[in-house]
Amino acid sequence: MNLNLNNKYALVCGSTAGIGKATAIALAEEGTNVTLIARNEEKLKATLAELPQHRNHDYIVADFSNPKELQQKVEIYIKDNHGFHILVNNTGGPAGGPVFSAKVEEFESAFTQHLKCNHVLAQTIVPFMKEEGYGRIINVISTSVKQPLDGLGVSNTIRGAVANWSKTLANELGQFGITVNNVLPGATGTERLTEIIKNKSAKTGNTEEAEADAMKNAVPAKRFAKPGELADAITFLASARAAYINGINLPVDGGRTKSL
Repeated sequence: MNLNLNNKYALVCGSTAGIGKATAIALAEEGTNVTLIARNEEKLKATLAELPQHRNHDYIVADFSNPKELQQKVEIYIKDNHGFHILVNNTGGPAGGPVFSAKVEEFESAFTQHLKCNHVLAQTIVPFMKEEGYGRIINVISTSVKQPLDGLGVSNTIRGAVANWSKTLANELGQFGITVNNVLPGATGTERLTEIIKNKSAKTGNTEEAEADAMKNAVPAKRFAKPGELADAITFLASARAAYINGINLPVDGGRTKSL
């Protein structure tokens, strides 16, 4: 299947590790010109070196705790270089813990890094998408928008807000050839999953291996996802082949989520 992504420009957030990095590589392999964005310049340079070098790839250094600064940096980049046909919103999830004991500041921080930053990036990039008659906004969130996950109170809350923002935006932008969709990762072999397993082990007294096995057994596929498997779904949604898929939540979780 030809995904027809040659000569498209993509901005991939959180692209120095995990799902974001895998997505940047997958898009680049399909012919996309990728701009990485994250806060660690050394990691950005290392990831950039892994992308196919026959394309015009680049990076932006930005901190998602400051939406205004993020917006300004992307605006400057667009002015000096080019706009983007594809926006992949992907930011590391909030720390785990019960929702009742969460501090207000935790909600504020997560809301800023996820919803506010997603929003300012969309506002900055969509004008170019409208001009081109082609736009794909893909938000990497969580299966918790369908089924809240125990011990991830702040994440469950903020992910739900992002999902509803996304659906509303999809309704508004569909007429311009722009789609907005959410990819919902299940347990995926990333640094975040390793952290979650360590925290579970510390609380229960079970070994990390036992906790990992328990998580795998909760998945019909009996294994964790590979970051590349999420990247494949994101890359398809970014393509012309997915032009009539809009405003959906797509779980990529090996069947773990109980609801349809």
